[in-house]
Amino acid sequence: MNRKPNTVAAFFRQFPDDEACLNHLFEIRFGQGFPCPSCERPSRWYRIQAERAYSCQWCGHHLHPTVGTPFQQTRTSLQMWFYAIFLFTTTRNGVAAKELERQLGVTYKTAWRMAGLIREHMAMVDGDAPIGGPGAVVEIDETLIGGSIKGKGSGYKGNKTCVVGMMEREGEVVTKVVKSRRREPMLGVIHSTVLPGSTVCTDEFGSYRQLDGCGFDHRTVNHKAGQYHCRETGAGVNAMEGFWAQLKRSINGTHIHVSGKHLWKYAKEAEYRFNRRSRAETMLPELLSTFGPLSEPRV
Repeated sequence: MNRKPNTVAAFFRQFPDDEACLNHLFEIRFGQGFPCPSCERPSRWYRIQAERAYSCQWCGHHLHPTVGTPFQQTRTSLQMWFYAIFLFTTTRNGVAAKELERQLGVTYKTAWRMAGLIREHMAMVDGDAPIGGPGAVVEIDETLIGGSIKGKGSGYKGNKTCVVGMMEREGEVVTKVVKSRRREPMLGVIHSTVLPGSTVCTDEFGSYRQLDGCGFDHRTVNHKAGQYHCRETGAGVNAMEGFWAQLKRSINGTHIHVSGKHLWKYAKEAEYRFNRRSRAETMLPELLSTFGPLSEPRV
């Protein structure tokens, strides 16, 4: 299989105009022969030129392929939306709204909204399926991003945002934004994400101390003593810290600043790319063919 991502030329051959983009949405969501929600008969659907819709051959009921997608109720060209998604799948460190503004020729407000919806779509497609289980090793680590900090330990004061990362070795990563680094919120996201019976590796931060009694085989490394990998137990969080380095390069180098309110989207964007690191060529087709449940089409 060719593992090279799509080229710009290949993208525009596949989606030369808005009509090709709309037809793609119709085919992957409905297709000819789709039973009409109104008359309940398998139908041949005809394109309505006055709007982004298709009409039933029997009763004239309309299907709107963009309903329930990030492209719903947008006046921006569908081709520009598809191209923006293409940019998100062919860059390592993300795409700034200013870059979308320059490349698409839209206003900054429109570019910022498009980028936010694309990140939410990436999060939806990636999902939050539990990881680990008996025999699996999961690295868990937390990091603070943005703002400033005063004090030390779990009771810090400041406006930094805490993100917890859980990565199955040779597998996927899941990130969660938490209110604080205190034990209760940290253990809450771990229990909801990591399956019982997993071997979990952490540093010696206090909020992880009770993991042994929570159905996990807990192993630690002591960073304060200069220990980053334990040969005897296999403990270490180096892979998780590598993910944090990539996320922070994206935020500091591409976006400069990210508010705590929207940080989860940027973490999920990095998570989506990481989880497809060995199949980058599938990212664009997946994002352009995976949407939420079909909404009831409008009449």
